[in-house]
Amino acid sequence: MKTAVPLLALACVALSAADAAPAKRGGFGYPPQMEGARVETYKTVGSTKLNLYIFAPAAPTNAPAIVFFFGGGWASGSPQQFEAQCRYLAARGMVAITADYRVSSRHQVKPIQCLADARSAIRWVRAHAAQLGVDPNRIAAGGGSAGGHLAGATAFISQFDESAEDQKISATPNALVLFNPALVLAPLAGLNLDKSFGARVPEERLGTQGENISPAHHVASNAPPTIIFHGRADTTVPFATAEAFAARMKAVGARCELAGYDGQPHGFFNREPWQGKTLDEADKFLLSLGWLKAR
Repeated sequence: MKTAVPLLALACVALSAADAAPAKRGGFGYPPQMEGARVETYKTVGSTKLNLYIFAPAAPTNAPAIVFFFGGGWASGSPQQFEAQCRYLAARGMVAITADYRVSSRHQVKPIQCLADARSAIRWVRAHAAQLGVDPNRIAAGGGSAGGHLAGATAFISQFDESAEDQKISATPNALVLFNPALVLAPLAGLNLDKSFGARVPEERLGTQGENISPAHHVASNAPPTIIFHGRADTTVPFATAEAFAARMKAVGARCELAGYDGQPHGFFNREPWQGKTLDEADKFLLSLGWLKAR
């Protein structure tokens, strides 16, 4: 008899493989090397220093900010994945940051520790807003795939925050910019998940029950305004999961825009012309929030 592979394990393998594809083309290196980026350590765990790579306009003052989290199935990946988006948004007047966080292949952690790091990164940026020239009330989280999950989860889930950090400083973002994010990590009423993506989420893989770390299960009326970019042909994170999340957001009166791209698979936003197209739509979204000035 063959041993069944846990469904989330399959999902993580698929997420990691899909997001690693650009790296095989020489796109995203690790450790990351990004010319002109200011590097700040936001957290130290044992001997591991976790860095933020910061791109900013000259002498920012009370500027909006965004913190991006890379994809890679919570197992691998590089902050370099969002270098192009950071450079673009910095040129538009934002302080744009791409964050490193612990992953299973390098640090033997589970997604709950990845989420703890993501929340720590947002909290650090808010705590150092004056130093960075950032408006502490205009900090967005962004990310792709597993990084999109982390960005989305920072808005709703505080259960796994580091207890030693100053909880008086919020780690919740004021907006979300998500690229094919994994937002449903447990069974959800009205949604039939494909078996290739965690219809049942084994606790041992996540470090907790799926519902505890699934953004769709924690949507609330105070959710930040959100935009999601998702390929309709995504077989790794099905488009239906983004639709289900968006429906839940709208049901509680929260703003959530879902931009679907016909025929596009997982990770499509990493390549042109889709990188430029999604950035243009993100620009319009941020402009509508009053975070950017008209071009």
